[in-house]
Amino acid sequence: MIAGLLPEILVLAGAVAGLLAGMFARRDRQWIVAWICAGFLVAAAATTAVAAGGGMAVEGMAGGGMAGGSMAVEGYTVDALTIATRLAVVAATLVVLAMAAGWARGLRREAELYVLILLSSLGAILLAGAADLLLLVAAYLLASIPSYALAGFAKDANGTEAALKYYLMGAFLGVLMLAGVTLLYGVAGTTAYRQTGGAGVAAVLLMAGPLFKAGAVPAHFWVPDVAQGASRPIAAFVTTVPKLGAFAALFRLTTEVVDVRLAVALVAAATMTLGNLAAFYQDNVRRLLGYSTISQAGYLLLPVAAAGGTAMAEPALLFYLAAYAVTNLGAFAVVVAVGGDAVADYAGLARGRPWLAASLVVCLLGLVGTPPTAVFAGKVLAMSAAWGGGLAWLAVLAAVNTVASLFYYLRWILPLYRAGGAPGGSAGRVAWVAYLTAATSLVFGATLSIYYALS
Repeated sequence: MIAGLLPEILVLAGAVAGLLAGMFARRDRQWIVAWICAGFLVAAAATTAVAAGGGMAVEGMAGGGMAGGSMAVEGYTVDALTIATRLAVVAATLVVLAMAAGWARGLRREAELYVLILLSSLGAILLAGAADLLLLVAAYLLASIPSYALAGFAKDANGTEAALKYYLMGAFLGVLMLAGVTLLYGVAGTTAYRQTGGAGVAAVLLMAGPLFKAGAVPAHFWVPDVAQGASRPIAAFVTTVPKLGAFAALFRLTTEVVDVRLAVALVAAATMTLGNLAAFYQDNVRRLLGYSTISQAGYLLLPVAAAGGTAMAEPALLFYLAAYAVTNLGAFAVVVAVGGDAVADYAGLARGRPWLAASLVVCLLGLVGTPPTAVFAGKVLAMSAAWGGGLAWLAVLAAVNTVASLFYYLRWILPLYRAGGAPGGSAGRVAWVAYLTAATSLVFGATLSIYYALS
């Protein structure tokens, strides 16, 4: 059992080790905590890759033990969904640590920042593997509470307001989720996913928590405020990492607890459409990216809505999650490197820092779904899953929204190549993060496109 949960244990150990190191390190040397946390994350990724390569699977069962040659852990499932989410969360968290290290240098509580990031990441992983309603609630709280603190970590007016909105929305929807758990337990007498046989109202309430973490309608209001008000690296984290666990949790709930595919399809339609409409005239790039993540949540819900209707749903979701993570983090990395929040701040970027401008273009066109980027392949798979799952109307709506989204991304891209003073900002590590994420998006998308074209 311990071997099956080793990646989660390593992430937790990294948080504990980082906290202990921060207690004894001098304030000007707390950067060492970032390296400690990164080391444990690399170890977690390595153990996950080894386990995946060895074909190990841990199936959550009521009594634990062994099943079909696989190790079993009560209330927790380690399957392809969990393993892929582990890898995506760990990799994304490493990128965020690289982005945050420069900004956090010299902060009074620098060590605590890295520890909170790891704890929230652990919550996202547990959301993906939870096979019991009580563990789902615990994972939701672990993913959420550190994020509230991170949103207001800078202790400025904007961050404090963002953290308060984030907390109030999360607390309200968390209570609704707890009400759904209570109703399901009252009806079924158990909290195990596969034995609940969810009732309609209870299932809708249960979805409130994961939909909040995913940033989907109607639980989306916090996203643009946190993206704009929190510090730039934290905005990148909050709009990316918790979502990975949330969508995995939604997929598992839809397939194992109750069939709410039609409701999820309606939520997906509203989310992608409202996110795009709200992003059209945003002049603040962080707020634009916030609404962009809402629209992306709508696209990511396509394979969730198709779950059980086609075998393509799960691989489509997993690939799209990875593609979204690398592309969204790449766009935020450019924002961190440039240090400007207005679209006008990026005028002339292509003249002064051409590689950074090229990275931003790749990431923004990637979010549109332009070939050969990773999100292009993810969207094709997601739309194919929706079509194969009997939701052709949703696939068509997603295609229409994809075309419409090009407008507001171009509003940010065009100033890059206009005359203007070359923006300043930091270089070094964060710029390299932008280069690497953009290159990864291209290589990732091209490889999968060629694979499916030849198969």
